[in-house]
Amino acid sequence: MNIHDIQNYIKSIGLPGRDLYEIPDSKKLFPDSAHYRIEIAGIERASTMEAMIKESDRRGVPVHRAIATVGGSIFCDFQELRDMSIMAREAGIEVIATLGPRKTWDPGSKEFMGKEGMMQGFKLRGSDNLSYWLADMIRCIEAGFRGFLVYDEGVLYVVNKMREDGIIPSNTIFKFSVFGGHSNAAGLKLLESLGANSVNPISDLSLPILAGLRSAVDIPLDIYIIIVDSFGGTFRPYEATEIARVASPCYFKFEPGTSEAEIYKPWVSESWHRDFIREKIKIASIVVELMEKHAPEIKLSPKKADDLSLPEG
Repeated sequence: MNIHDIQNYIKSIGLPGRDLYEIPDSKKLFPDSAHYRIEIAGIERASTMEAMIKESDRRGVPVHRAIATVGGSIFCDFQELRDMSIMAREAGIEVIATLGPRKTWDPGSKEFMGKEGMMQGFKLRGSDNLSYWLADMIRCIEAGFRGFLVYDEGVLYVVNKMREDGIIPSNTIFKFSVFGGHSNAAGLKLLESLGANSVNPISDLSLPILAGLRSAVDIPLDIYIIIVDSFGGTFRPYEATEIARVASPCYFKFEPGTSEAEIYKPWVSESWHRDFIREKIKIASIVVELMEKHAPEIKLSPKKADDLSLPEG
């Protein structure tokens, strides 16, 4: 088989045979016919949630999805988790909780933390850690959350089975993390088949690659418009119009800063997170401003979109 035969075979199984250099318009949209939504990460405490909601209202920027407890849900007591859930539901914001901490705090993490050990992947070690992760998920479900970040395909398989079997609520959703390292259409097709409700591909993908990913799956793509320095530090505000055009439906993600390891240590003060979340909303508002000026035909979902999987109040 030559390269053309290989590319034709890839195409025959429902994947793009090449990256889509013609960068076609996506024909897929959110249920409300919008192209993009806003996702804000780093809602570490109830006070951060409150600050985000107030700043969102002040700037008139809708937040559709919040990524919460990035440093680990176990650092919030149950009442704080409950308070976050109630605030988000009242504000019409979908919440994706990050469980743990797990991998990097595991007693067996030393190899993983080495320079070459990191190549082994951000996966859970053994059945005990799987059960601990699931226990964290059940705790957050009991607090009202209905969305969770997953970075391990094996975990995704298990939680999707739990959802199918009625062990967890049917409206529970799963976002596959950038730490899964996916960046081609075959990988995203696999995640969609395993039950992922959205996927965060790696942060530096070109428009032709993003167009190829979109052609292969129907679930939303979660795309960084700004990313921490340790991930490369890219900032793509003027490219956002094209990203939404080729990759819709998509969530725009905003993650400025030096590194996630610094930002999300649990002992970073609540007041620092309150101030930082306001900066993220400001950056999101600037991107929305540019979108409205340069591509008014590209639509942003309104606040409280009907199809969001909101926490239980």
